Amino acid sequence: MTIDVIYNMKREMLRRKLSPRTVKTYLQYVRQFLLANRNKEIRKFSKKDVREFLYKLEQKEASGSTLNVAHNALRFMMIQILHKACYLKIKYAKTPVRKPEYLTKDEINKVLAVIKNPKYKLLVSLMYGAGLRVREATRLKIDDFYFEENIGWVRGGKGNKDRPFIIPKSLKKELEECCAKEKSWLFPGQKGPLSIRSVQEIVRIAGKKAKLKKKVHPHMFRHSFATHLLESGIDVTSVQSLLGHTRPETTLGYSHALKPKLIAIKSPLDWIKNKAEDGTRTHD
Repeated sequence: MTIDVIYNMKREMLRRKLSPRTVKTYLQYVRQFLLANRNKEIRKFSKKDVREFLYKLEQKEASGSTLNVAHNALRFMMIQILHKACYLKIKYAKTPVRKPEYLTKDEINKVLAVIKNPKYKLLVSLMYGAGLRVREATRLKIDDFYFEENIGWVRGGKGNKDRPFIIPKSLKKELEECCAKEKSWLFPGQKGPLSIRSVQEIVRIAGKKAKLKKKVHPHMFRHSFATHLLESGIDVTSVQSLLGHTRPETTLGYSHALKPKLIAIKSPLDWIKNKAEDGTRTHD
């Protein structure tokens, strides 16, 4: 019966096109729950058992975010797979979101300057220039590019969603030449696309060679892309769309780039007051 629960849950999540990461994480907590309740018949599972499992997880000092994910996984199992009621009014406090780590434009230049392999340099440049996640960049195929429209497509990105991205003009010619040479993957590895671990190592070494004090990792280039766009005056909605964020709150996490602009904005009340005062002076 345990195998049936795992199998049926995996099949249902894939049918709903949940991301591979979500499927893996949900199944992880369901397996833990089934193991903790191995002496109980599955058909007798109740929301009390779910609450008890979450309580024990909390006792192990799991973060609020972890507890929320575990709760969602078990609710999915109970409601969608076992067809049991499991409406627990539980919401754990999330771990405070850390300020995104990013590189300045000068630091980006320094990192790119020390990458001598043209293919690797193109990859890192594209991650920054289009705001791509490392997995999105490594899994690009030559038919994902529409050079006449100056856009490319991320296929099956986070949440298993497709989204367009801008092709930087400075990379267009190089990308066209690269697409003409490759057969399938834009950045091929030994078996399939270049591995994420390989990219992590490429940027780590580049960060050291560039003598940056920051510990450079691939996601920094996406953070830098968002930060620099917001700093240049691009509106939050446009940046949200380019990053593929479902909620604007996620994009607003880059508040460090917005603060100078917010400080410079004048309240409409001040404008009205100033207008009124100017009118008074005129009458005087």
